[in-house]
Amino acid sequence: MDVVRTPDANFDNLPDFNFKPRYVTISDDDLGPLRVHYLDEGPDDGQVLLCLHGEPSWCYLYRKMIPLLATAGYRVLAPDLVGFGRSDKPTRVESYSYKSHIEWMTAWMGALDLTGITLVGQDWGGLIGLRLVTAMPEKFSAITLSNTGLPTGDHDMPEAFMKWRAWCATTSEFDAGMIVNDFGRGTLGDDVVDAYRAPFPGPEYLAGARTFPSLVPVTTDDPESENNRQAWKILMQWNKPVLLCFSDGDPVTGGGDRVFHKLVPGTRGQPHITLQGAHFIQESQGKIWAAAIIDWLSQ
Repeated sequence: MDVVRTPDANFDNLPDFNFKPRYVTISDDDLGPLRVHYLDEGPDDGQVLLCLHGEPSWCYLYRKMIPLLATAGYRVLAPDLVGFGRSDKPTRVESYSYKSHIEWMTAWMGALDLTGITLVGQDWGGLIGLRLVTAMPEKFSAITLSNTGLPTGDHDMPEAFMKWRAWCATTSEFDAGMIVNDFGRGTLGDDVVDAYRAPFPGPEYLAGARTFPSLVPVTTDDPESENNRQAWKILMQWNKPVLLCFSDGDPVTGGGDRVFHKLVPGTRGQPHITLQGAHFIQESQGKIWAAAIIDWLSQ
């Protein structure tokens, strides 16, 4: 079987997650139809906030932010990337590439006919989201980022990331809940840790999560290095608003906001903040990030 789907029962009674699941089916030339899950909260005519998660999380990561943003009048869309959450999961590592993730999210966006979007991106939510922005700039009106980047392989990656990349490729004990908890300094309750484990009931569900770190361009000849360079050229002319809300304690992306400050004109004059916490900032500081977004977009 090339694609598996996590049983719905795995998502029953998750803490603080009373959102209606929604689905769009997209087509992949090799895999056939793929069902993509997403949340759609707030008024249908509200300004769109596209919340993209990373590795090995899913849209559950945004559960603290979504009610605040929706109550403020925004239409909040939070998809599960293919291979994560309630979305379908190809079982072969070879099915995943940086390019395929962009194509899958592009197809999902097209199915919903989205415009006027503010990207809310963290981790791979930035790597994928910024490529969507630069491929379709007319569809995006603003960007807010935390703990992410757009690597090209032209600069060395932090040692912490390279160790993480090697571990994901070799470990026999890939536990998504444990990973999110450890990257968040071990502060999550057992029920929340289990919620991050919920999408992955067996090893055949984990190919996408295990593969993500190996898809980050770390050398100049990576298949997506040049495409990311071209994306940076567009970002270096991006004058629409960009709000940076990076954390003060991420060993991988720490200081990454300085690159955006330096290169992206849209960051100038914006009310950037530094959040207190580790990598999965939505867990420790999600309400503060959401409040910053609301204040920023209301100016």
